[in-house]
Amino acid sequence: MAQKENGKFVHTVLFWLKNPESKEDCLKFETSLKKFLNASNNISSMHLGTPASTNRPIIDRSYSYCLMVTFVSKEAHDLYQEEAAHKVFIKESENLWKKVLIYDSENILK
Repeated sequence: MAQKENGKFVHTVLFWLKNPESKEDCLKFETSLKKFLNASNNISSMHLGTPASTNRPIIDRSYSYCLMVTFVSKEAHDLYQEEAAHKVFIKESENLWKKVLIYDSENILK
């Protein structure tokens, strides 16, 4: 059985870029986001990816990037939201995306 982590808060963010085929825009977005993630003091774990090559009718592959970050608590997530680096990332990158969708969840596995 897989090891379970108790008490984690997961913040999942899907980004749809305005010009996802633009290598320049993708590089700007990735550079800004990685700079922010590396500066954060509150993230427990992180994943940044693009749609996988899976292809079934139930899978949504319309987004450009998926960011998943975990925290030890909702309070740690709330601190992350207020980090200066987070605000810089938004300012640097918001002109690159056309849509952002966020899913926050709290672990119920004990």
